[in-house]
Amino acid sequence: MTITITAFERSPDGGKGLARDTRVRWALEEAGLPYDVRLVSFRAMKEPAHLALHPFGQIPTYEEDGLVLFETGAIVLYIAQHHGNLLPAGDHARARAITWMFAAVNTVEPPILELVTARIFEGDKPWTKERLPLVEERVRDRMKQLSARLGDADWLDGEFSAGDLMMVSVLLRLRPSGILDEFPVLAAYVARGEARPAYQRAFQAQLAVNAPS
Repeated sequence: MTITITAFERSPDGGKGLARDTRVRWALEEAGLPYDVRLVSFRAMKEPAHLALHPFGQIPTYEEDGLVLFETGAIVLYIAQHHGNLLPAGDHARARAITWMFAAVNTVEPPILELVTARIFEGDKPWTKERLPLVEERVRDRMKQLSARLGDADWLDGEFSAGDLMMVSVLLRLRPSGILDEFPVLAAYVARGEARPAYQRAFQAQLAVNAPS
């Protein structure tokens, strides 16, 4: 049965690859799987039909043969486990790759999202001037730890895996702030992820949706 995902009808990032459907597109491209995309408006995301797929009214969702999933980590893990080559063969290596997936969304992404909120959605608030440096420092602390762990390796644990896919996707959200460029090891790591042909196909697919008509 055809895989169908949902994505923004008009992405807030203008097609820069920061919307979460890009992660799912990337995983599907790495796995070599064809898929359809159902575009939804912000209004449609809050209507019953979409809420039946995603109870929090967000994107993306994943549908295949009666299975409906939401949350990018869960979707990418399912694709990796059932369809693709995004997880290593050995049990221990697979477990470590999955650990990095959780680290990406549970440990690294939260302070980055806090920074996005502080800079974009709370930029006009009276407390932002004092709060922003504290938020930025929390992000830098995480980046220092991640950079030290990656060192001179290409990927987090051996070959490229779903853990790297999720981590690169999360780090991309940091680029507009300029903080990513402060950590050359991580900037190069993200660039390696972006250079993968599967990522390029996913990026171009998302960009095409948001191209001016």
